[in-house]
Formats: sequence, C-alpha cells, structure tokens
Amino acid sequence: MADAMLQSNLPFPVRRGKVRDVYDLGEQLLIVASDRISAFDCVMPNGIPDKGKILTSLALYWFRKYECEFEHHVISANVREYPPALREFREQIEGRSMLVKKVSVVPIECVARGYLAGSGWKDYIATGQVCGIELPPGLRQCEKLPAAIFTPATKEQTGHDQNIDYDRMIRIIGAGRGDVLRERTLRLYSEAADYAASRGVIIADTKFEFGQLPDGKLILIDEIITPDSSRFWPADKYEPGRDQESFDKQFVRNWLERQPWNKTAPAPRLPDDVVAGTRARYMAAYERLTGESWPNS
Repeated sequence: MADAMLQSNLPFPVRRGKVRDVYDLGEQLLIVASDRISAFDCVMPNGIPDKGKILTSLALYWFRKYECEFEHHVISANVREYPPALREFREQIEGRSMLVKKVSVVPIECVARGYLAGSGWKDYIATGQVCGIELPPGLRQCEKLPAAIFTPATKEQTGHDQNIDYDRMIRIIGAGRGDVLRERTLRLYSEAADYAASRGVIIADTKFEFGQLPDGKLILIDEIITPDSSRFWPADKYEPGRDQESFDKQFVRNWLERQPWNKTAPAPRLPDDVVAGTRARYMAAYERLTGESWPNS
C-alpha cells in the first residue's frame, strides 16, 4: 500500500480545508484532494492511502453522469489539459485534482436525507422533527423516511456546520435561490439514490454545495455523492433500528468513540487496521457504484 499524501505543495495561493487544498490560479481554481481524513471536526494525524484519488474519481463519475441535468464547475481532471505551470507537479496532482471554474460560493450545505440517521436521528429523538420538518412518530433509527427531506446547514469556516430550518436558510440566501437549491438537491438525490439502489447501495443522506456564476446561474461545486459527503450502506445488510454497516468514514468514527479522547485536537493516530479497513470501504463504495475495479486494489 502506498503512503498517504497528507498535503500538496504548489507555488500558488492556497486555502487548505480538512481534506482539500484549493489553489487560486486567477480565473480558475485547482482542487487537490489529499489523503487526510477528519472526524468530529479534527483532522487525523495520519491519512488513508488513495483516499483523495477515490474521492476525486467517484465525484467525477457522478458529475459526468448527471451533467446534462445539473451543470457543474469541473473544467478538466486531465493534467495534460491543465495550464502549463501546473504540469510539472503531475506527481502530486495526477488522479486527485480538478481544474474548476471560480464561482461565488453559496454559504449553505444542501443536505438531502432519505433515512433517519446521524444528527437527523438525534434531532428526531429530541423534538420529533429534523430541521423544523415534522416527522411521523415512532420512527426507528436508520428507518427510511416516507419521502426524502431537505435539511440545510450553515457552512462554517471553523467547527461543525449547524443544521438550520428552511426559513432561516432563505433569510440567509433569499427565497428564490433557496427554492432552486431545495428542488435540485432533492431531485439529484432521488436520481442518484435510485441508481445506487440498483447497485446494492443505499445512499442514506448526502450533501451538495452550489456556487453562483457571474451571470447568476447556480451550479454544483466541490464534490458530490462520495464517502466523505454521504452515508453509504450495503443494501443486503440493512436493518432499521440500529447503526448500519457502511462504506464511509463511520468506521473511523466508531473506532474513535471507543478511545479515551475528548474530540479536540490533537486527534489520536489511526492504527494500521483502521487505516486499511477505511481504505477498503472507500474502494468498495467506488467499485459498487461505478461497476469498475479500483486500480491496484
């Protein structure tokens, strides 16, 4: 197994997120997905080999699959088509980068939930609602909802994004943009969830991000429908009323929950078996959803 790439180093202005290094090229951006992994808002000291490449490949798969309906920000993921100044850094960026349009980011995480899990389950236990949406009584943990719901969240620069109701969202971004984002989020989730089901995968929930072009058009940005932005469950092992087996970083969270750690930095180092198990889950998600084998798996 190759070493994890924890950070790219290119001679351009950069903003580093928990996983991605975003380089400002003037008219465009270069997004490089590292192998860093975060949980509970902390970045782990060691990464997951190939994670950034798997995330990039899967996001590109979805972007291409739905680009006729949902315009996105990707210009190219082929280093040979990048500006000449980037090509000498091929070793760092090959397979884990996207050259994208520069947009004005809409400051909302657009979350679609088809199942009652995670923070949605916690909200439901406490209030019977999720982000202000009243749900039927008596639902079980991880149960499929009568219909998918749109549950926006704030995009926080530090700390955890905060779930909000729809009324608060439109106070932030306006009713017109809010209506468009809700409709697109639920439609894309529905189409992707139906497709994933045919591949034996449940997409329990997922989040999308949108940006606005200078002409006002709203387009998909960042990544879509990956193990970092979604809950993926194997359909053949699904059983409501309990936590589910998953193809995402819940495996890391579960290990961390068993450690004597207070969920503040510095995070503990992940043991080799957790690293290997997480990598295997990310690869399994890619292979099930795309029908393609991951190279050198």
